[in-house]
Amino acid sequence: MAGREFGHYLGLPGALSGLPLSPLVVGYGELAAAQSGAGLRHLGEALAPAGDLRVLDGLYVPSGPRSRRRVDADLLDDLARTTSSAAARVAELLAELYRRDPQGPRRAVLYQLICLLQESCPVEALGVHPDERAALVAAARTRPVLDRLQRDAAEALADAWERRRLHRVRGLMARLPQGDPRLERLRTVLAARSANAEAALAAARCAEEDGALESASERYLRALDLAADDKRALRGLVRVHRPGRKAKLRAEVALDHIALDWERDGTDWRLLCLYRTPRGEARVREVTGVRDTAVPLGTAVRYAAFPLADDRVAGPPLVSHRVLFAPEVTGLTLTDGPERIAGTWRRPPGAEEVTVEPVAGKRPELRADGFTVTGLPVGHHELRVVCHYRTPDGRLVPSPGVRASHRVHPWPEPVRTLTAVPEDHTVRFDWTGGAGAEVRLVVWPGRPPAPGTELRASELPPAVTVPPAGHSRVAAVSVLGERALAGPSVDVEVLQPVTGLGARRLPDGAVAVLLDWPAATNQLVVRWDGPDGTGERTVTAHAYRHGGLRLPVGPGRVRLCATAVPQGPRGAVVAAAGAETVVPPDTAIGYQLVRERRLLRGRGRTLLRVTLSSLGGGGGPDVPEFVCVARSGTVRPRSATDGTTVVRVPGAELIRYGTVEQELPAAPLPAPYTLRGFLLGEHAADVRLEEPSPATLVVR
Repeated sequence: MAGREFGHYLGLPGALSGLPLSPLVVGYGELAAAQSGAGLRHLGEALAPAGDLRVLDGLYVPSGPRSRRRVDADLLDDLARTTSSAAARVAELLAELYRRDPQGPRRAVLYQLICLLQESCPVEALGVHPDERAALVAAARTRPVLDRLQRDAAEALADAWERRRLHRVRGLMARLPQGDPRLERLRTVLAARSANAEAALAAARCAEEDGALESASERYLRALDLAADDKRALRGLVRVHRPGRKAKLRAEVALDHIALDWERDGTDWRLLCLYRTPRGEARVREVTGVRDTAVPLGTAVRYAAFPLADDRVAGPPLVSHRVLFAPEVTGLTLTDGPERIAGTWRRPPGAEEVTVEPVAGKRPELRADGFTVTGLPVGHHELRVVCHYRTPDGRLVPSPGVRASHRVHPWPEPVRTLTAVPEDHTVRFDWTGGAGAEVRLVVWPGRPPAPGTELRASELPPAVTVPPAGHSRVAAVSVLGERALAGPSVDVEVLQPVTGLGARRLPDGAVAVLLDWPAATNQLVVRWDGPDGTGERTVTAHAYRHGGLRLPVGPGRVRLCATAVPQGPRGAVVAAAGAETVVPPDTAIGYQLVRERRLLRGRGRTLLRVTLSSLGGGGGPDVPEFVCVARSGTVRPRSATDGTTVVRVPGAELIRYGTVEQELPAAPLPAPYTLRGFLLGEHAADVRLEEPSPATLVVR
């Protein structure tokens, strides 16, 4: 029957005996996926879309009204080229299958048709030629019905055999019923090849026990060539190729995976993870990519990378060191304080707890994100931070741990108390504590740090001996080298002296006070003392700047004193010297135009009468010079230089006579012109000038 197909010229009874339990087609999974993508119920629909497919005495499709054509490579190639739908991919895959196995397309079609019929699909809906329908239905009744697991095994069998995965083939065949001649022949070949693989494996073990590692490696590779999924051979190769101090396959623990790295050189590799179950059973699993995310926390694993050729192991593996998947803390930061080391970290996900081994016999106090250990002497200290992980079997496994060292530096003794005592317009500070350290007095911007706060000397504000003007919170800081400790603080208010104090007389016995307001001062108190009584007035900076200061001191001679007022009752107050000035008695100079009556045919004279008066009694100020200035028109002169001087009366003359009259020059300016008087000299501000109504000072 060489060259004959299954059932050729056998007649229907012979053709239907021993229908395939498995398609035994390499790449059946890809073929089935293409079929599903094309929307086909079975592969035959890609060959004969219109129906009349013959399968019992060979695989045929209609080629005319009364003719048929055998399905071969040429037909399948034609279908792949001419079919525009997704079925073209199915035809292309069937053509590749035909070239490897001419009976493969028919077995695959028969296998699918029988499965559909056993699922109660009507035979009329399957596109089978009417002459073969009854026989195909009868055959479906005789072939064993496969469940889902058996069908999966039947469809995966050829691929597993092609890849020499003998253990998988044995497991798949164990699911299938007997009776298929092709499967029985496969069982025979499987038994022979398995025996050869076992013999090679036994020889490899003997060589390994004798220390002949190179020979053992060759025999393990031979066993793996016969049975590509023999995990005993894989583990044996890993044993005889364990790395020395430095492994070519590097496995690094990350937070959520183990990262793998090795020199690939363009070769295809098969990456395996070797581990043991909680019961101690050895296991092997494949790893995809260079990141293994399937390792349970707290599990120790080893990795092996096998070079491949044609998807088979082609040489000894690269083996990593055993690595425990127990991520360490990250971002470990250590700081020291007085007899203390503190640390912070970022805890890895999944860690049950994080511990720190005792340091110099002192047990650390743990927090969620760090620790503190106290009572340490000055010097270097070693420490180890360990993460603990709960394994799948409930054990608590520690990580290797992160080791670090840190030095406890000498820290200064803190300042315990601080006092401030005002003394002669300054302040004296006294403190306790800070022995052996430099004690600096500083003024912090904003709120000072709490006593005992650990600082760096480079962070401190400049030291002060006398606080700045205004209110300050002065703190004591003990400094030793680069380290410092914040101490207590006191409130100190330094008052500024008042400068530029003066006063200008106003009518009705009042004075306008003039002064330079001191910086950092909110309030001043002004006191006065004179024959008309004493008084006191408190004024704020805002009120003074917007409305000035007027005091009812009376017309007599009065002494003024202005001092700064503390802002609050707290702390030490450094007083400032008060400013004083003496305001002379109220003295005024008045003037007016006097027109004499005409005498017969002459013109009357125009006089300017200047009068000195004192409301405050004797002891008045020196009297300044009085000048009268004329300006053309009716606009008053603005200053003593804004016009022509027409009258000048010395102060001494006013003191001597009290009232002086001077005649105005004849026509000093073309009429009309306007007059105005001014006081000149250093005492001009001490005397009040009483001016008449401007309308009376126009000469026409």
